[in-house]
Amino acid sequence: MLLIVTGVEKAMSYQSKPESIRSIIEQAKNCWIEGKADTLASLFTEDGELIVPGNRWVGKEAIRKAAADFASNTASVKIEIHQIIIEGNHTAVEWYWEDTAKGTGQKNPADDAIVIDFVGDKIKRWREYIDTQTPKTQSNKG
Repeated sequence: MLLIVTGVEKAMSYQSKPESIRSIIEQAKNCWIEGKADTLASLFTEDGELIVPGNRWVGKEAIRKAAADFASNTASVKIEIHQIIIEGNHTAVEWYWEDTAKGTGQKNPADDAIVIDFVGDKIKRWREYIDTQTPKTQSNKG
């Protein structure tokens, strides 16, 4: 018997399950909060990408180093997930993020939209769109 795998069949074999995607996002959230750079990097494919405004890291080691550098300069991180939208292997996450800089004690609030592409149970691409202005204006009103 000869089995030929077409692109569609191959893509289906890498289909991520919504419950797995939600679990991975929760794990990533906890990694940021707890400063677990090694665990965060392990959630990515070998050639995975982490992109935030002004920076792009490719590969697990680069992602691990970026997360470790962030954790060493941050006193605390708070994250509240507002929504997760899943469409096949593509996900959009909206969350509120707040970190505190170790050196200054300054709190840095942000509303964050993240677009994530998955391959199986690994993150292939994590792209953040960060709004640091709206949370500051909202906190001044109330």
